[in-house]
Amino acid sequence: MKSKTLISKQERRKTSEELVETIRDAKKHKNWLYAAGVLAGSRNNWKSLNLEQINKEIKEGEGVIVLGKVLSQGNLTKKAKIIAFGFSENAREKLKNSGCEAIKIKDEIKKNPDAKGLRILK
Repeated sequence: MKSKTLISKQERRKTSEELVETIRDAKKHKNWLYAAGVLAGSRNNWKSLNLEQINKEIKEGEGVIVLGKVLSQGNLTKKAKIIAFGFSENAREKLKNSGCEAIKIKDEIKKNPDAKGLRILK
């Protein structure tokens, strides 16, 4: 796991205000520190997962974190809470239609600073 100092150093190179804000919020809570480290690093280390990949890995009613972007290929047959930095338009619509929650990481940090009941998809 990266130190807060290294995360802060990497964060300075980011140009997206939303990304910087998300990293800063995540850095404040020890259970979100891993997420801050991944988001502060290279985008090559981020995960872009399709709905079909997420569907294979989750259980009904589970809350999962995608450290990157959720893409729309496939369908989600299980009701779940999907937390990610970004969602494609089609993925957000499919999640809404299937009764799932699509939440940005920064919003979830504010609601759930201890990351209780959440699992990171790697």
